[in-house]
Amino acid sequence: MIIAIWYIAMTVALFVLMGYDKSRAIRKEWRVKENTLFTFAFLGGFAGGLAGMFIFRHKIRKLGFQLGFPAALLLHAVIWGYIAYTGFEMPIFVFLRDLIVL
Repeated sequence: MIIAIWYIAMTVALFVLMGYDKSRAIRKEWRVKENTLFTFAFLGGFAGGLAGMFIFRHKIRKLGFQLGFPAALLLHAVIWGYIAYTGFEMPIFVFLRDLIVL
């Protein structure tokens, strides 16, 4: 449950940041750093980033974003696939499993 809340929070946050950055870009004002957008994507907000790209038509021509947000999705899929395959047997995953069960 905690993980689902985390992913939802990161997704909403990145979606809002994409919209905010687009509005700032239109007005030629200070912008959100690209590293910030990528950080949110790799922390689990990739869905919000992808949605923001297409809904706000923002960063859609930048190759880094075309590849970066799907790469974040792929990374998370690989991590969760590995966790499912190994059954949380690596020490860090055992720690996280125990933390989540609390």
